[in-house]
Amino acid sequence: MRYGLILLLLSASLAARSQSSGDFMLGAGMDLLKTDNTRLFDKAQIGFELNYFVVRKVSLSAGLEVWTASRESFAFGARYYFTDHIFTRGRALVGVNDFSLGLGGAIPLKKNVRFELMGDFFFEGDFALRAGIGYLLR
Repeated sequence: MRYGLILLLLSASLAARSQSSGDFMLGAGMDLLKTDNTRLFDKAQIGFELNYFVVRKVSLSAGLEVWTASRESFAFGARYYFTDHIFTRGRALVGVNDFSLGLGGAIPLKKNVRFELMGDFFFEGDFALRAGIGYLLR
């Protein structure tokens, strides 16, 4: 009985993992707030990204950032997951020549879908709060 319970707990913990090495995650997000916005709805920033999990806690990413008041920018970077739901990220933005560091959280909505909320500090001096959706491809 004891071994059956241990086996059940181990299998449940493996099924509850958010991601594994070799998985991909497609994501899209939009800035809800950014410190360089002077008027409400003056401009918007939307990002699309593809993450590849090198190992369970580390992903490499590439994507595109689109601004309504500026030009597009290629973004590449990495994420480190402290837990399945809390991560930090760093991204280089080629095109606007900036770098961002951020902290985020992921809330599972379904087995492969998660809601993400993250804050980014840009080296140009701005801060942004972003919300998005991620879809995990296994």
